[in-house]
Amino acid sequence: MLLSVTVVLSLLSCVCGENPAVQVVLTNKGLQYGKHAAADWIQERLSTITFPDITGSVHIVFGDVDYTLTGITIVKCDLPEPSVEFLQNPPGFKTTISDLSIAITGGWRTHFGLINDGGTFDMAIFNVDVTSVVQLGKEADGHLSVSSISCDAQVGDVDIEFHGGASFIFQPFVEHFKGRIRDEIQKRLCPGVEENIESFENLLHVMNVSVDVNEVLSLALPLTDIPIIGASSMNVGLKGEFYNIKAPVEPPFEAQPFTMPDEPSYMLSVGMSDFTLNSASYAYFSAKLLQLLINDSMIPAISPVHLNTTSLGKFIPKLAEMYPDMLMSVLVYAQEAPNFSIQPDAVNVTIKAVAKASVILPNGTQIPVFTINVDSKFSSELWIDDGKLKGSVKMDNLTLTLASSEVGTFKTDSLEFLARKGGEIVLIRVNQKLGEGFLVLGTKHAQLVNSVLKKEKGFILISSDVQVSLT
Repeated sequence: MLLSVTVVLSLLSCVCGENPAVQVVLTNKGLQYGKHAAADWIQERLSTITFPDITGSVHIVFGDVDYTLTGITIVKCDLPEPSVEFLQNPPGFKTTISDLSIAITGGWRTHFGLINDGGTFDMAIFNVDVTSVVQLGKEADGHLSVSSISCDAQVGDVDIEFHGGASFIFQPFVEHFKGRIRDEIQKRLCPGVEENIESFENLLHVMNVSVDVNEVLSLALPLTDIPIIGASSMNVGLKGEFYNIKAPVEPPFEAQPFTMPDEPSYMLSVGMSDFTLNSASYAYFSAKLLQLLINDSMIPAISPVHLNTTSLGKFIPKLAEMYPDMLMSVLVYAQEAPNFSIQPDAVNVTIKAVAKASVILPNGTQIPVFTINVDSKFSSELWIDDGKLKGSVKMDNLTLTLASSEVGTFKTDSLEFLARKGGEIVLIRVNQKLGEGFLVLGTKHAQLVNSVLKKEKGFILISSDVQVSLT
């Protein structure tokens, strides 16, 4: 019963009023797949499931007989396809199993006066109906909450056959007390369902709502509001914001609302706005990590230009005159956080950087000689092919402007040309890696299949089916 709901929630596998930067939509197709995965998993586990002992007493002709049914295990189960549907009010799921039949076996013990006896039994339970309604909510810290708000269970009939011991005495009286056994089983069903729902709620409560991506970044994924459930889908909004682990700072911008398109032919859709990308960019920028010190040892030997005054003196004459035959270094750093803009035709990235060049004197002292502003714009394509996320990047613009100079005024056209050529060489290597692709996200028990990627204004949409393995 609970597994149908559990699998569905695992597919989603978490500050009210703020716009979510990540939205996850579970469609009715995904919900129905979840119930099939749950049913298959239950069938596989039936032989390992045991039940608590059933004890009681029954009055027969000779008097009251105390009995215990112990070691109860399932040997066969005719599990009909469960029915699972979205509920809008309250937001949650309704799960129904009808006409379930179970064959179980176990041992029996009786106590009548000074007489103790025992043996084995076979029991068949017919026409079991269970209906459970589960409500979804949001805890104050952003965890998903799951609670049982109603459960109804009915057992149609029970048939018992005793073996061994004095079973030939008790068997004729089965009709007199099998109703008692049926009632005992029936009253245990809903508490068992609710206990499992509570266990799942406890599991959700201890799950992290943030994930450390690397040594620098953490991705916060608390719920922004209660899940929104329609007639045929459920939308879960997540914060989707990157933070610097050591010094978390809120960015000076907010997530903008976006509307997920209907994709009923897929089980699951995930939308990520450009806010998520820009929060990562700002986290790196605010931690002063978007900078690079370049020296001549980093320049390939075959390069026609090197970081020394002789080589750059061809473009900046005074540089070679004032500092003949000396090594140089260039500190490149972001002037502001790079900006990502997702558009239907591309993901655009604008970078405003500064390059500060210094001459390295023989004693190791570095003397600043000029500063150049570097404005660049890149566009990228993203797609999913053969289960991998792939892409390509191209340079749309690169402009160098002289900000200040200690070696006289000079034109930046030649340096800009060289920077473009260097950037194109780097992009060749980047695109080779992007062309190889990266596996689309999955978990230990769930993999995305038949995935497609679309770009909308302000967000990326991945729609996919899911393959679950609950082993």
